[in-house]
Amino acid sequence: AVTDPGAFAAESGTARAAPDTFVDEGAAAGALLPPAELLARWRDGRARLHEALRGAPPGARFPWYGPPMSAASMATARLMETWAHGQDIADALGVRREPTARLRHVAWIGVRARDYAYLVRGESPPAEPFRVELTGPGGELWTYGPEDAAQRVTGPALDFCLLATQRAHRADLAVRAEGADADAWLDIAQAFAGPAGPGRAPRGA
Repeated sequence: AVTDPGAFAAESGTARAAPDTFVDEGAAAGALLPPAELLARWRDGRARLHEALRGAPPGARFPWYGPPMSAASMATARLMETWAHGQDIADALGVRREPTARLRHVAWIGVRARDYAYLVRGESPPAEPFRVELTGPGGELWTYGPEDAAQRVTGPALDFCLLATQRAHRADLAVRAEGADADAWLDIAQAFAGPAGPGRAPRGA
């Protein structure tokens, strides 16, 4: 998307033709590689992406599966995806990762993608902004939106990030809403581009 928009357009066309299987097919192909080769490939891609984004001209926007993205937003989205899929691995291994203040990147894009969560479902987003207040891992308060907004979301930043990346069901998290619109958003929030997917079932379901 950054270095060859034409090639990305062809790739995204393939993805749009098979929205429910494209990602899983790519993952399955990667899983066939020897682990050392897969890790080397991932690290090489990370380094090339870092170089490309650092060299992007100010104000540039790049095509993506959702709306075009600035270099900063592109980097933040890739951090979010890496964290979310890292959570998949941690869950599979029964490992608890210690959250850090870097979760702020994931929280920010989760808030920023509010309207996209509605649009990808063919719905109109609420006209009024929401207030989101999240408690970071160190007890710090992260705030988004006007302080006097009637629609509000509060809770631990980790829980909000798990919700927005659909790595946990809302019923298992301590994220709370005030207002009907905010409450409805928590049922559909997604920080990632593409189809919404089924999400996670509640624990014990």
